Amino acid sequence: MTVTPLRDTTRSNLPFYEERVDMAAAFRWTARLGMNEAVANHFSLAVNDDGTQFLMNPNQVHFSRVRASGLLLIDANDPETMNRPDAPDPTAWGLHGAIHRNVRHARCVMHVHSIHATVLASLADSLLPPVDQNSAMFFKRQVVDENYGGLAFEEEGERCSKLLADPKTQVMIMGNHGILVIGATVAEAFNRMYYFERAAETYIKALWTGRPLRTLSDAVAETVADQMDDYPGQADRHLAELKAILDEQEPTYRA
Repeated sequence: MTVTPLRDTTRSNLPFYEERVDMAAAFRWTARLGMNEAVANHFSLAVNDDGTQFLMNPNQVHFSRVRASGLLLIDANDPETMNRPDAPDPTAWGLHGAIHRNVRHARCVMHVHSIHATVLASLADSLLPPVDQNSAMFFKRQVVDENYGGLAFEEEGERCSKLLADPKTQVMIMGNHGILVIGATVAEAFNRMYYFERAAETYIKALWTGRPLRTLSDAVAETVADQMDDYPGQADRHLAELKAILDEQEPTYRA
């Protein structure tokens, strides 16, 4: 008896199946890294040309249980979104809806309260300085939201979206809140989120020593950032390897 692989039968029944699989993998691996927070936080991925239709995690489902089929398909311009029976988390709608309406280049948006990045967001100076190769990746590619005003409902989401107008910006350090990372694909956004958290951890632990920091010059930091932006295929390979592990260990993410 031949058993048809789950991924084949599912692909034929779901719109944007491959995109859903990438998203589900990112959720599952974020949980493995301990970068999720309870049943909060959210990722989204634009699926149409102008970016206003997007996939997003269902309301208050733990990242470790997200499946491809469970992702919501949302229209950023639909005023009835929060009246749907499967309405998203209101802060997810407020933040991600505004970004997908207003920031066309932000195809994939990932928002977390990961520990070290949130510690960074709690400092009076929340910019990540180029103290190592990982942190140099984000030189002049980050913006700090200095005006946290409460939960990211629609008004707050609209305000935050304006901070992402510069296409060079990759990370918004949300002061007193967490971080938000954008990318052209799931692989790109996830890779950036992963490396930003790693870089923030290195920086915070370096501060713990109380010793002077070895900070890179602006010229070297800019060179590293440019080199990493152009590094061939690294983000795609990163996500592909994570999916290969998940295929072996918990293939239900594809369902």
